Amino acid sequence: MFKTFRNALKVKDIRNKLFYTAVALLIVRLGTLLPAPAISHDVTRQWFDTDVLDFFNSLTGGSFTRMSIFALSITPYISSSIIVQLLTIAIPKLEELHKEGEDGRRKLNDITRYLTVVLAVVESLAMAIGFGGSGALEGGFNFTNVILIVASFTAGAMFLMWLGERITQNGVGNGISIILLINIVSRMPADFIDLYNKFMNGKPVLTAAFAAVLIVAVCIVTIMLVILLQNAERKIPVQYAKKVQGRKMVGGQTSHIPLKVNTAGVIPVIFANSLMTLPIVVASFFNVQPARAYFWPKVLKVLHQDSWLVFKGWGEFKYSLGLLIYIALLVFFAYFYTSITFNPIEVANNMKKQGGFIPGIRPGKPTTEYLTKVLNNVILLGAIGLTIVSVIPIFFSGAFGANVSFGGTSIIIIVGVIIETLKQVESQLLVRHYKGFLND
Repeated sequence: MFKTFRNALKVKDIRNKLFYTAVALLIVRLGTLLPAPAISHDVTRQWFDTDVLDFFNSLTGGSFTRMSIFALSITPYISSSIIVQLLTIAIPKLEELHKEGEDGRRKLNDITRYLTVVLAVVESLAMAIGFGGSGALEGGFNFTNVILIVASFTAGAMFLMWLGERITQNGVGNGISIILLINIVSRMPADFIDLYNKFMNGKPVLTAAFAAVLIVAVCIVTIMLVILLQNAERKIPVQYAKKVQGRKMVGGQTSHIPLKVNTAGVIPVIFANSLMTLPIVVASFFNVQPARAYFWPKVLKVLHQDSWLVFKGWGEFKYSLGLLIYIALLVFFAYFYTSITFNPIEVANNMKKQGGFIPGIRPGKPTTEYLTKVLNNVILLGAIGLTIVSVIPIFFSGAFGANVSFGGTSIIIIVGVIIETLKQVESQLLVRHYKGFLND
């Protein structure tokens, strides 16, 4: 990684792209400090002073609890992208656009942008109404304040979307992912300081040393598991039959179908976290906390991650039902998302048209059944890996009270974005190397 970065700094064009990206990310961080108008930030800070919102807060780089103009961050764009991708499978017209090449993808990107605006407006309007009903608006709950909040939050979300696209075009690529990365990383120093103050500061030397070693070991093991999960894949061999073209025999090549173990990426974790925390977020908007809820205190308690795997007493252990629901959602979304992004029937038909076959498997329906069986096994293995990575921070939070904003989900995002960005830089270095060779 360091060698790639050092080589990139030697190339003026790539060095300029890195500088452009760094300036853009500095703007993102400065924007998280600009407070949104008409909101009583002292009141909202008390509402959102809970660990259950750490996931959302880490995705926004702290903007959510600060209620800055970037409070929504790029979450509307991420949600919009996921929705459009899902609808591409369900709606034939969108599927046709997806297959049209560059023009079709450009139209899908436009649809994603428009949907991002709609989602940002809906989310900011819901927040404004919730704040107004709970007395968190300065100057009272009126039309002007609602418009100010909706306009500021929506403008912040759209600016970040635009800036992400500029990073993709003029920077090192993957603009939206890099913004997400810097938001998560910006929260990590404060988390490590909290861990230091809780487990090492003022403790005996041996106790502090053991705690430091344990924290570092857990971080390293989690990162290694994520890297293994991101890079692992099952290669299905494919043989192409020879055929006569003119006077020559062509074909006969051997290839493979790569099936990533973590086919769905971080999508299942994001979806599961979102569904589990949505009721608590909505309750927070209306100043309803789990401890004070009247109608469904047990429901909020089950959904609250702070109640999972708590070993202080068996009375609290019963609330680990929420963890079982969370794991079930992880597995469900892993299968669901993969099923709409990888179609064994389509892959088998394309192989048959091109004269390809899996050794030992007949073309057609047997190939489809074989691909489906292998895919289901791979998805299950990936879902188990995602569950292990996601549960590690929950376990240490329940057992030792080590609450941090960067959990398994955040580490999956960090590692995935870093690996993809390094590949982008390496490909640009390689292209420049070949250009220089050809010019010589």
